[in-house]
Amino acid sequence: MTNTIKSTKSYLLKDLLSERIVFIDGAMGTMIQNENLSEADYRGARFADYESDLKGNNDLLSLTAPELIKSIHLSFLEAGADIIETNTFNCQRISLADYGMEDLSRELNLTSAKIAKDAVDSFKQANPNRHAFVAGSIGPTNRTASMSPDVNRPEYRAVTVDQLRDAYREQVDALMDGGVDLLLPETTFDTLNLKAALFAIEDAFEARNKRLPVIISVTITDASGRTLSGQTLEAFLVSIEHASPLAVTINCALGATEMRQFVQDLSNACPTYCGCYPNAGLPNAFGGYDDTPDDMADVLEDFAKRGWLNIAGGCCGTTSDHIREMRTRLAKIERRTVPERSSRTYFSGLEVTEIRPDSNFLMIGERTNITGSKKFSRLIREKQYEKALEIAKKQIDGGALVIDVNMDDALIDAEAEMTHFLNLIASEPDISRVPLMIDSSKWSVIEAGLKVAQGKCIVNSISLKEGADAFIAQATLAKRYGAAVVVMAFDEEGQATDVDRRLEIASRAYKILTDTVGIAPEDIIFDPNILAVGTGIEEHDDYALSFLKAISELKKTFPRSRVSGGVSNLSFAFRGNDVLREAIHSVFLYHAIEAGLDMGIVNAGQIAIYDELDPKLRDLVTDLLYN
Repeated sequence: MTNTIKSTKSYLLKDLLSERIVFIDGAMGTMIQNENLSEADYRGARFADYESDLKGNNDLLSLTAPELIKSIHLSFLEAGADIIETNTFNCQRISLADYGMEDLSRELNLTSAKIAKDAVDSFKQANPNRHAFVAGSIGPTNRTASMSPDVNRPEYRAVTVDQLRDAYREQVDALMDGGVDLLLPETTFDTLNLKAALFAIEDAFEARNKRLPVIISVTITDASGRTLSGQTLEAFLVSIEHASPLAVTINCALGATEMRQFVQDLSNACPTYCGCYPNAGLPNAFGGYDDTPDDMADVLEDFAKRGWLNIAGGCCGTTSDHIREMRTRLAKIERRTVPERSSRTYFSGLEVTEIRPDSNFLMIGERTNITGSKKFSRLIREKQYEKALEIAKKQIDGGALVIDVNMDDALIDAEAEMTHFLNLIASEPDISRVPLMIDSSKWSVIEAGLKVAQGKCIVNSISLKEGADAFIAQATLAKRYGAAVVVMAFDEEGQATDVDRRLEIASRAYKILTDTVGIAPEDIIFDPNILAVGTGIEEHDDYALSFLKAISELKKTFPRSRVSGGVSNLSFAFRGNDVLREAIHSVFLYHAIEAGLDMGIVNAGQIAIYDELDPKLRDLVTDLLYN
């Protein structure tokens, strides 16, 4: 991983967060609304003859009323805000298209950043002992990448990750050129939109060899505790952990009182700094907000005393008076203590799947795999997607906690089918609640899947088969999409079949992934190749035993990483004899789990129970596996 330079302000902000609760500003929109501006005020001289209405386009005021925007920033700074946000919530091409102003994206972001920086400089001259920071505000856009806006076309999306990423990259570049101190993707209602923003941010950091702190904010839309796109708060955290944010906060949608449970949940689960900046209550009948500065400060003071806050501020309906009262009441309360990071492995769909060091074996359903299921293959070729989805559902009902999806067939457009099928899965909560394993021998197919999954997926697989450069490129992209990776025991010399070669390849891959790419050990899953036994070829006779020994060695050598395998490969020589194949899989898994196998691709629901096997058959299978 490229070593990027961090700004002096990055260290100052981290120091401040380590010392006390940090305060973010209130609602720019509310402060503007209080000015009762006219259509002419929004237009200014430059847009006097613009063909459509502009009132309500608050971001445009950075061009037409810059002194007003600066004065609002100053009012929040004087009230006690440590962080002010640029007036750029909707300043990317996708949202600006509502006004036909897409081409103003760069100018608006650059100008807004400079206005905020100018406000901070003016404030610092009068208050030399106060630190103040400018956050580049990055809104969620007005479209969602995880859901269809057309109930009759669940596979349709009004925006793609590529479109979002390009729009966000333009915004991020302009904000950084304008001199912001940190970036704040906020009001996240769809994690896939956010992942596109985080991808663009990482691209910008890499291109500049400069890294800014990133604070992420999510909005929980109702009492269910989920985002609009259906994720639980914990699943959201798992989905974005690859970005290593400085802090994660909750904002918007709810007032402070309604946020109580979610702020507590965030504090308990978040492995970094966290906080909230709520609305001033829920909207009243007139669309206004009724919580007074005292009302909000009462609730946030309680949150702070319970040890839940590192950051506090306000969203819709909050003014400089709200921030002033928060600062007065919370300033001397001790900040939340950040917990130690867990060494467990987590994946996510709408919900979280966790592998604990002492947990049971994790089954990955294999039947949504064209290469492994003739039925699924036929259904996809015939476009019978409803029935194909039923196969996925049946795997989950059978105990699968992850679904493996593979579209490798020369007779279909694998990239398009992967995209289409995963979009359909996203519309089925009973299926999309579990994480996805995106499985292909072609990287382009894997990437197509990663672009439509809001959760933390598993890439199956990458290897050193084509050399270190290709391995690094694919691993880097997998990390940027927020996925864990399965690493096959292949390198330039071929497939490993004995224990020493498996360990040799795994050691080389591990070093590259952790030192060069920056992937966490918990997100590395070794697949030491389950190979067929009972083929009649003598050199195959030790394959199962060698795999079992390799599991133990890998677990000892890489205790924070995981081991997986495709179990059905073991019994290919006995195709057609389902009773025997199920027995082979059952006996093998019994011993493999004892050796430390964490997870495996299996036909969930069709695994024979080891203790219920005929003893004679079980002994014969054991002899086969142990040669």
